[in-house]
Amino acid sequence: MRYSASEKMEIIRLVEQSNLSVRQTLKRLDIGKSTFYNWLKRLETGGINALEDNIPSPGIPWNKLPADEQRAIIELALEKPELSPRELAITYTDEQARYVSESTVYRLLKAHDLITSPAYILMQAADQFAHPTTRVNEMWQTDFTYCKVMGWGWYYLSTILDDYSRFVVAWRLCTTMSTKDVSDSLDDALQFTGLDQVKVRHKPRLLSDNGPSYISGELATYLKNNGMTHTRGKPYHPQTQGKIERWHRSLKNRILLENY
Repeated sequence: MRYSASEKMEIIRLVEQSNLSVRQTLKRLDIGKSTFYNWLKRLETGGINALEDNIPSPGIPWNKLPADEQRAIIELALEKPELSPRELAITYTDEQARYVSESTVYRLLKAHDLITSPAYILMQAADQFAHPTTRVNEMWQTDFTYCKVMGWGWYYLSTILDDYSRFVVAWRLCTTMSTKDVSDSLDDALQFTGLDQVKVRHKPRLLSDNGPSYISGELATYLKNNGMTHTRGKPYHPQTQGKIERWHRSLKNRILLENY
């Protein structure tokens, strides 16, 4: 709690006139001893005016853009309205040989009401999947989700889920979301189902999103060597991988109910 100078003076006089000890009086007033003696020292050296709290006023940031540079960025934005804040920052840096960050440009444009609302694309999900599976191990859905283990850090759960039965075929808790983590998870799934030992007409088709680890050439080579095909969902349309997205959601909701 913040006290005014007059309130601090009143508390000091109350403690001095109390029949109890200083410690007991301060305890009843819920004031720390160090705080009280700091007030007392300030009163003795500077009088009651010294009891006023010095609230620091924010200074001018050392890296604040000068007014002429701000005007130049605004003029560039009006001249090239099709550029995003990132592109404006890069263009300004290239043309003026003066570095400016994307966040600085964004705040400047927002202050001048030059930031437009993003265009949202409404994508309606179909009533059912276009090509529903009819048997086990016909298609596997895979995805990463993240979770924080207290005292350990962030981990990424890689899951392989059978599209037809919704059975979790394999999972791995990884420290990264690399292509190697995906291929290791698929190795576990192939070994668990025995599909790495027996010869079948069609290996499972893999369904994933467009994450970096799923669109890599390394994964494409792995799938080709194992006789598997790959289907990727439409960008910004997680409903395509809805079963595994829903499973990860249920899992994380359950984890949040526990204290780890």
